[in-house]
Amino acid sequence: MRPPTALSIAATDPSGADGLSADLKTFTALGVYGAAAVTALMLPDDDGDVRPRTLGADLVRGQVEAVLDEVEIDATRIGLLPTAAAAETVADLVETRADELGRIVLDVVMVNEEQTVLVTAEAAAALRTRLLPCAHVLVAGPLEAAQLLGEVVARDEFALRDQAERLRALGPAAVVLRGELGDVEADDAEDADDEPETHVVIAHPGGADALQADGGIELGLRGTAATLSAAIAAQYARIAQFDREGELGEIGRRGATDDDLTVIGSAQEFLASAVDNAEEWEVFHGGAGPVNHLITLAE
Repeated sequence: MRPPTALSIAATDPSGADGLSADLKTFTALGVYGAAAVTALMLPDDDGDVRPRTLGADLVRGQVEAVLDEVEIDATRIGLLPTAAAAETVADLVETRADELGRIVLDVVMVNEEQTVLVTAEAAAALRTRLLPCAHVLVAGPLEAAQLLGEVVARDEFALRDQAERLRALGPAAVVLRGELGDVEADDAEDADDEPETHVVIAHPGGADALQADGGIELGLRGTAATLSAAIAAQYARIAQFDREGELGEIGRRGATDDDLTVIGSAQEFLASAVDNAEEWEVFHGGAGPVNHLITLAE
């Protein structure tokens, strides 16, 4: 019996909270075999700001090709691609070996929680022009969405939905935008709420809907976006397995709108549970901690 499989192409966070580590934990928690290709190492610089230490494009290509030559992949999550060379290399692989990568979930990462810029302008352009049209699902924050569209950051859920729908028109079957927004109903800054609210919207062929937020951003937890996008990829991998076994009929085939909504909703529920079960965790010496990927092991 071949289990469902997923590939993570992402940066690695030595703490295990984010990026590739979060992906592999999410895959395992959802019963999916995970493979990985590292694009960068996330390490603090002399000022204490965490920035990517990039790998050469040839090393990124070599890792992905090694995985595809040995493992049959059902879904792929693409995370941080900090340089144009890395982004172009992954785009080349997506275009030439698309049938071997399964459903592609593109998690556009441009800044971290401290608002440190993680990608070059050239890398951002490659993400927009080459990878975005190839993705089945795009996951991004409000800032990344604005940069992809070349406009200001959305200030309310209505604007965020509009941006999600316009990003979907660029290629993906579905777009998930998740992040904090201020109170835009206030006439000025003095009337605005002190605390921004997290919003999650999904654009699909039937329109745009709001999902229940998970609370991870308010708690300052690390790895929430990676966990969400990895969970989406994992659910597509599971669907591919069910489809191979003849248990799904038309569910799981490209263009099945209801299936995309179900997959993304299920992934958001997994993230919400992982966030809720991390509130009492004390993994790090201090600062923001990880979400709890161990929740399925305790069930």
